[in-house]
Amino acid sequence: MKVINKPDIFSLWKQICFDDDLKSFELLFHALNARLIKFCVFYIRQKEAAEEIVSDVFVKCWESRKNLTGVVNPETYLFVAVKNQSLNYLKKYSNIHVVQIEESNEVEFINTFDPAKELERKELHFLLDQAIASLPQQACIVFRLIREDGMKYKEVAEILNISPRTVQTQLFRAMKKLSVILAAHQVSSKSAVNSSVPSPLMGLSVFFILLKIFFIGL
Repeated sequence: MKVINKPDIFSLWKQICFDDDLKSFELLFHALNARLIKFCVFYIRQKEAAEEIVSDVFVKCWESRKNLTGVVNPETYLFVAVKNQSLNYLKKYSNIHVVQIEESNEVEFINTFDPAKELERKELHFLLDQAIASLPQQACIVFRLIREDGMKYKEVAEILNISPRTVQTQLFRAMKKLSVILAAHQVSSKSAVNSSVPSPLMGLSVFFILLKIFFIGL
């Protein structure tokens, strides 16, 4: 499988700030635009408005590039900027409620190669997405930033202005809820085959599977 190397965000940032390199700015935009829009939608739920907010953040960064040479983590800086702009947007339009993103973004826990089980897989994904969406907003955002964007605890903590310990707590909360959904789904799937009583350790075992998935490399 061909591995696509991610662009060096910090190098692009330096070329933008010190060399006024428009090409680097375009590369930075294409590298982070989609992720920043998705993150913005976590707060405001309106994709068009999110696109405008992210675009404004990039424009302001370009206009202020000479004052941003001291930024050591441009990716985190942009996420924080988008979060702040999103909160300002919500204050301006107070009738808009802060809610989680409604779209599914492939939360992969089941790895099956049986085409006959495709419907079951989709059903499980739907249940997982519903469980994630029902989490408190902060837990939902933490989960998506770590699981779907591949961020580290420290990065998420800096973006959300919380401690790494709080990030860990919120991730555990999300994982516990998902483990309950997975265990219940396993029991439901097996009930049609046999009438065995579900083991009280099933939920715990699923939780540790999720624990292994999430905490490798964090």
